[in-house]
Amino acid sequence: MQDPFAMLPDMTTELPLGPPSSRAREMLNKVPEITIWFWVIKILCTTVGESFADWINTTLGVGLTNTALIFTAVLAAVLYVQMRLRRYVPLAYWLTVVVVSITGTLYTDILTDSRGVPLKVSTTVFAVLLAIVFGIWYARERTLSIHSIASTPREAFYWLAVLVTFALGTAAGDWTLELSGWGPGKSVLLPAALIATVVVAWRLGGQPVLAFWLAYILTRPLGANIGDWFATPKSEQGLGLGTALTSVIFLVAIGATVLYLTWSKADVIPESEAPDTRVHGSGPSREPLALGLYVVAAVAAGLLLHHTSQIPHTSPLAAEEGGGSASNNIQLTPAQAVANFPKADVASFKTIVDDTLTRLDSGDQSGATARIKDLETAWDDDQSKLKPMDGNAWTFLDGRIDDVLSALRASHPDPATEKQVLTTLSTSLGG
Repeated sequence: MQDPFAMLPDMTTELPLGPPSSRAREMLNKVPEITIWFWVIKILCTTVGESFADWINTTLGVGLTNTALIFTAVLAAVLYVQMRLRRYVPLAYWLTVVVVSITGTLYTDILTDSRGVPLKVSTTVFAVLLAIVFGIWYARERTLSIHSIASTPREAFYWLAVLVTFALGTAAGDWTLELSGWGPGKSVLLPAALIATVVVAWRLGGQPVLAFWLAYILTRPLGANIGDWFATPKSEQGLGLGTALTSVIFLVAIGATVLYLTWSKADVIPESEAPDTRVHGSGPSREPLALGLYVVAAVAAGLLLHHTSQIPHTSPLAAEEGGGSASNNIQLTPAQAVANFPKADVASFKTIVDDTLTRLDSGDQSGATARIKDLETAWDDDQSKLKPMDGNAWTFLDGRIDDVLSALRASHPDPATEKQVLTTLSTSLGG
């Protein structure tokens, strides 16, 4: 019986330079065939990358930096195992993708949350870094197709590119949410529409390797937005499952799919067959049409985001941390705001705020910006302890801290605004 998935699109095929060697075919078996199963598991993995990282970092209170260090070590271990294998093994391959997804997400979150790097900057940095990786990869190997990974260096380039695509997808996806203010359900639509555009362009004769990597990048924000939709409380237009349950659901789905693939070998390239070298469309003459479609889609997405950014809204990223509209709806006196928190912690926070205000008054903008980072770090580290003590007070103060961070890290800081929000926060902390 013919495999029903054999007719599904593979966007990585390109015309070969010559017949593949037996060694190349052996190495190709380390990478799955690009069927519907590839994209299903890829999206599941990106969802886990978002929800599982949030669960360990925030819910378990491990902290962003410690979580990143843990998963960097785990990534090194799984990559070592994966690259020592000589054949494609679904469990090892997809475990590596899951860990790369989590680690790439954490790297972007560190830049944004711990280092205060604006999302537009991190998006640009990761895009340039990915271009450099692809440039070096192509200069050395003369191809970027995953159907040509026939050596350890090519596999190393492949996994490095995958890691950067996850970091880039995270930054670009979060930047989109910051600009648009869309809720978790609505935010799924833009990456889904862009992926559909990539498929159409590929069908029209677009360059298959370019189509593959564009789709690979876009599945990151798609999967992350799906994960946020599942985990976000129903009061905020989500499904209310929480990060822990969402992680379990998608990990089980990944495990079940991997077990099926291990049994059926539906995504294994048979060693007796050369990789499919068909290129859809009528050839290079139609590539300009596909490129034009990409340009139109990019311009349309840019105009849409520019339009939505001009409409007053609260970023869902700020709302996730307890700020935004939720904090604006809570009004507490200074005594109420700190009543249930340890006095030593409150005093420590207030010392940092007052110190920042002193530096600002003396004209030391850079010193004030550097000092306020200590507050962000201390507040994030204590979240798992303080929030259960008084959720309303934590949300109230978190919103005021967000106001301070935004004011001091603005592209063109306004001293009057900075002083106002710092004074308000200091007063809320009991001063």
